[in-house]
Amino acid sequence: MSPLPDPPNSPTLVVGTRGSELALVQATATETLLARAFPHLTIVRNIIRTTGDRRTDVALNEVAKVEGIFDKGVFIKELEQALDSAEIQIAVHSLKDLPTVLGERFKLAAVLERAPVRDALVSREPGGLEALPPGARIGTSSVRRARQIAWLRPDLTVVDLRGNVPTRLRKLAAGETCAAILLAEAGLVRLGYLSPTAGADPETIAGMPGLHAQRLAESAFFPAAGQGAIGLEIRSDDEPSRACAEAIGHRPTWLRVTAEREFLRLLDAGCHTPVGVFSTLVGDELHLQARVFPEAGGPPTSGAAYGPSAAPLTIARDLFHSLS
Repeated sequence: MSPLPDPPNSPTLVVGTRGSELALVQATATETLLARAFPHLTIVRNIIRTTGDRRTDVALNEVAKVEGIFDKGVFIKELEQALDSAEIQIAVHSLKDLPTVLGERFKLAAVLERAPVRDALVSREPGGLEALPPGARIGTSSVRRARQIAWLRPDLTVVDLRGNVPTRLRKLAAGETCAAILLAEAGLVRLGYLSPTAGADPETIAGMPGLHAQRLAESAFFPAAGQGAIGLEIRSDDEPSRACAEAIGHRPTWLRVTAEREFLRLLDAGCHTPVGVFSTLVGDELHLQARVFPEAGGPPTSGAAYGPSAAPLTIARDLFHSLS
């Protein structure tokens, strides 16, 4: 086992996070790993409200346009400002919210071990996606999820749904607007609504027995690049914080998300582009698959590639050229 790096010169490390329940769980996981690796370091949390948290009055894919922040993810702008001013040293993100190309002042330093990558359908009636009747309303804020539903079940009606995970679940349980909603399995697991592994029996949401869950196989319903991963962003010139982040990073997850995010970069795709991509590690091989929906509408193109796990950028390029 390689020795741990020296902690930062300062005895305090400030971690920045959004204030949602899920963001706070992810921040706690990060802080726990940092405290274990650097027991003499004082970890301080700074909760920061982002543009995406504030603007719940418009569809998520329209927030950047309304706010005029075309070059930044709507959930990271204020966190990067805090990094830039040294108010925080590490920003904790849901990696799927982090743009594939960062400003030169910033760097993705590490990712934590990945949670499940699948999407989950939560409904008031059991039976999952197949059991929803024609015309049923299904809620999501994700263009990728909406386009896949429209492709797989064109008879359903997709409606925009904002709010954090508990809020969305409560609205569904109360019968407001939708018969079902789509959420990331990782968030449901991290918040304790689902067990880390799926059981053989139909599942219900913990604490909400009237809500039923179906985990959608990633090979059928493609997740977002980086889904289920926690990303640690730093200032590019902050070497002590880089060392701290790398000390708690998870290399297999890093290889997978590097390939997924590079594929998005090659597509010139953003956080709200309707693209599904997922990876698997099979021994020393990395397998990568994608489903890309034209922004103008129509059926998706798809592709697949594989190769040595140590060459994620090459595999991403091969996937890009394989699209058909």
